[in-house]
Amino acid sequence: MAIVARARAMRKALTPAEARLWVALRALRAEGLHFRRQAPLRSYFLDFACADRFLIVEVDGASHDDEDRARKDRVRDAVLAREGWRTLRYTNLAVRDELEALVEDVRMHCLARPTRSALRADHPPRDGEGEAPRS
Repeated sequence: MAIVARARAMRKALTPAEARLWVALRALRAEGLHFRRQAPLRSYFLDFACADRFLIVEVDGASHDDEDRARKDRVRDAVLAREGWRTLRYTNLAVRDELEALVEDVRMHCLARPTRSALRADHPPRDGEGEAPRS
């Protein structure tokens, strides 16, 4: 199955916790924070990603308690961290029982991170890039 098709299928099969969090994260659009669900990145599928802030939100069920799965999660988080991404992990129970506080935590992490455009502004164009001199 192609990556985009798989992501679409995964979006239609959200867990109850993911569906609940998705509704709450969509409310953050009013503050300019746009999340995508089941977003493909490299060989991974991110539960939720705010690409402008390089922030990933993962909802972990009981399967993530398994040591092998937890190790894979740590490796994935480290790989993505090297590219500037920050991963926040919450349990299904936290989504169920503490949704308001959890969303506020996500919001605060987003607002504390620079935007993509701010990161680009910190790096001047390389030689040969940017606007050509006008004559």
